[in-house]
Amino acid sequence: MRILLLANQPERTTRLKMFGSTLKSQGHEVIIPNFGTRNWIKIAGMAKKIAREKKPDVVHIFNVPDAIYHGFAGLRGEGFRKLIYDYRSPWGIEFAQTFGKPGRIFAEHFEKELAKNADIITTVNAPLGRKVQEYAPEKEVQVIPNYPFSSFAKGNLEVDSPEWAVKPGREPIIFIGRICTQEGIGKLLEVARSIPDQEFWIVGGGPLAKWYLWRKPDNVKNLGWQPHESIAALLHKARLCLIPREENALTPYSTDKSVWKLNEYLALGKIVVASGVTMEEKRKNLVVVKARELVNAVRENLMREPEKLNAEDYRFWEMNDRIIREVYESL
Repeated sequence: MRILLLANQPERTTRLKMFGSTLKSQGHEVIIPNFGTRNWIKIAGMAKKIAREKKPDVVHIFNVPDAIYHGFAGLRGEGFRKLIYDYRSPWGIEFAQTFGKPGRIFAEHFEKELAKNADIITTVNAPLGRKVQEYAPEKEVQVIPNYPFSSFAKGNLEVDSPEWAVKPGREPIIFIGRICTQEGIGKLLEVARSIPDQEFWIVGGGPLAKWYLWRKPDNVKNLGWQPHESIAALLHKARLCLIPREENALTPYSTDKSVWKLNEYLALGKIVVASGVTMEEKRKNLVVVKARELVNAVRENLMREPEKLNAEDYRFWEMNDRIIREVYESL
């Protein structure tokens, strides 16, 4: 089967690339284009051109921003046979946070269009599954969670940088992600100021990172962006991992099955204290609290030893192999 995987930036979309890896291992021919632009209009035109030229059996669209693929379903028969819509984020709710009700109406129009025209819908968790099924109640929705590859937990855990040296008993609290309000940089700095004797490491970047961190407390070390192959080694040094988001309209749709870094932390057996997310499944070493309770939760769990993980406690991407195979075979 020839499969075209599409998104805003396909070559940089983690979930898309992991689907691609699995589909290739199952014997499919996978096409992942590199558009070389962020212009929505240009991407839309190039995606349609690729579909007409390659004539894939299946097109799998990974959402946000959905407006890019407005009218794409009209190519069915000419450019492809079957369409899968991967609903990985509620774009309408995200848009409403900036543009209010008109933004939500605008974005959800395109979400609804793709859902109604898809032959099957995939998504990352149950709340998003229920949300997208409101658009197309008759469509089958399959939940395929965002878990890391098992190789992530087996990677090289040694790093040579003296900047990352840690003394026993002085292990840092680690945050990995984009340095921005949505990911909770303000709450993270609040926690750090409340526990001045504890070192915090920030691993990530963003266009406003310097602005957010220019007055960071002395116990916060900014390691900047790091390649993904170094992340396991960094996390291996952590005493505790932190997800410090504030609650908002996206919280019900951001769960333990959809947050990549949460599952990477847990895969390495680390204690994770998180706010601004929802727990679908009880997981060992995962503590979810309200943002206002985050400081106390960090203090309470800082010196606690992680629970020992058994085979059934791990969650890896390979667990999705069967459901991905079934999704494609159903077409």
